[in-house]
Amino acid sequence: MSGGLYRSAHAAPGDEPEAPEGVTLISVDNTGTIPTAAADQALPPEVIPPTVLESSGSGTVYGSASAAAADEPTRTEPAGDTQERSTTGNSAIMAAGSLVSRVIGFVRNMLIGMTLGAGVGDAYTSAQFLPSQIYELLLGGILSSVLIPLLVRRRKADPDGGQLFTQRLLTFAVVSLGIATVLVTVAAPVITAIQSSSDTTSDYRHLVTSLAYLILPIIFFTGLSALIGAVLNVRGHFAAPMWAPILNNLVVIATCGVFLLFFGKAGATPGDMSTGEIAVIGGGTLLGIVVQALGLLPALRKVGFAWKWRWAPRELGLGEIGRLAGWMLCYVAANQAAVFLVVRVLSGVSGDDRNASTLAFNNVFLLTMMAHGIIGVSVMTALLPRMSAAAADGRFQEVSENLSRGIRLTTTALAPIAVTYGVLGVPIAVTLFQGGALSYDQAFATGRVLVVAAFAVIPLSISYLCTYAFYSLQGNKTVALINLPVVAVRIAGYFLLAAVLSESLAAAGMTAANAVSYLLSAVVSLAVLRRRIGRLNLGSVAAALVKVVVAAAVAAVAGLLIRQVLPGGDTPGRVAAAVQVIAGGGVIMLTYLVTATLLKVHEVSQVVGMVRRKLGR
Repeated sequence: MSGGLYRSAHAAPGDEPEAPEGVTLISVDNTGTIPTAAADQALPPEVIPPTVLESSGSGTVYGSASAAAADEPTRTEPAGDTQERSTTGNSAIMAAGSLVSRVIGFVRNMLIGMTLGAGVGDAYTSAQFLPSQIYELLLGGILSSVLIPLLVRRRKADPDGGQLFTQRLLTFAVVSLGIATVLVTVAAPVITAIQSSSDTTSDYRHLVTSLAYLILPIIFFTGLSALIGAVLNVRGHFAAPMWAPILNNLVVIATCGVFLLFFGKAGATPGDMSTGEIAVIGGGTLLGIVVQALGLLPALRKVGFAWKWRWAPRELGLGEIGRLAGWMLCYVAANQAAVFLVVRVLSGVSGDDRNASTLAFNNVFLLTMMAHGIIGVSVMTALLPRMSAAAADGRFQEVSENLSRGIRLTTTALAPIAVTYGVLGVPIAVTLFQGGALSYDQAFATGRVLVVAAFAVIPLSISYLCTYAFYSLQGNKTVALINLPVVAVRIAGYFLLAAVLSESLAAAGMTAANAVSYLLSAVVSLAVLRRRIGRLNLGSVAAALVKVVVAAAVAAVAGLLIRQVLPGGDTPGRVAAAVQVIAGGGVIMLTYLVTATLLKVHEVSQVVGMVRRKLGR
């Protein structure tokens, strides 16, 4: 899930967005650097680093739509009207694509749940974890941290603008992805058996394997989409990579419609799925990513890139790429081990309407990431160029100031969302997910997981901010080393909570373990950052957080009170749940804003301005 944006090598210097008052650049959270619908399909890794755009003697400048040229110092003065319009235009395109993609992607997930129900939906979600996990290990993190910077440097250094090198890289990547995809697809039964819990039924494992045969080829087309998107972004084209995932979502939505038209709702258990039903839902999912990849090809011609077959792996410097990718591979592998364990544990509790399993856990994770994507990514993308430029010049106090500002802004903006999830978790889940093959009990169980996820929203974004601060300091190795004990604690939490909690609370326990690990990541990262760059202005951060906590507590009380007087109580039907979400959410937001304003939380006005820009006003 990256918020990094890449600039054209010929972008004008001085295009950095002003933060936080200036243009806010955003991108879709996903499993790689280039937006894909995978973020809507299955759990992405928790943290993906931004893209390194430039590397020069003075340091490295990181992701925004534009950055200073490598042979010029980073400029902090305002850009001219032309550059500002260019940056604003790219931001508007990406903001629009991000919001539309999120909405359509969420509709897609709602329809999958309503079409397949919990039992079959759990198997479908488990099958979709496989390509996303394997893609991340093969390409995801390496693309964002190694290959994109390499493309940018070669575009600037090579006489042909990096055309030949890019052709060779794409040729090698396509062949490698193709071979890996074939091998992984053939091994689908083995992978499914390893991922499935010993408590899962043979029907469940058979369905996951059958779907995996159709869904695992997604690895190839996801990689292809990411590589094409990278080529486009490096050449200054942002629209197609941002909007292409919408095609994927629309195809899967249409697949759900075809499934309902010909088969009605899916059977109650995985054993009820026929070969035709498996072919439609699995084939439609694969078709979606194929359409997404094909939808990017016209944009390649538009930027003047000719894709020719150039097989010359020795000319790519694979040894250097491998050395640079080592720490990133370690980082990604640790995260994917945690994801693998979640799927294994939750596959063992599937089949009971009272249990929130893989589908519910994934839907809640997407809600959490949606909050982070709308707020956290916007703040990070606006502040990151400033932090990177300051770090390159050795101005560590400025890095500290921007980090503390980011923490205050993110916490202020996310606090009312966290309160809303905590107070209205059940009504939100019932409103969004109940219907069709997904019963009320299943939606209710999802709501309980969302209540726990409320405590993960803010630690998640703060840990992201700290990670991005490390990348501004070229701290890839440090991030990987911090991540290892964090993931170890997360996995230990999974085992412990799975052992002591009932099956109905297993997904909530996994979510709680995530929240604890995010908090640990933030605390450890801040301690390490303090040793590296000095004081972090934590006093001002703590003072602001106290005010935010008070405002959030007042808003939570107001939300609980309004929920008690509304119809439906603690077990609302879908209509009553919608009323509770609208009325309760409105009261929480209004109460929070008023209280925060009275407490003089200065970041409130900045957050309101950021949201207004997000909405294109």
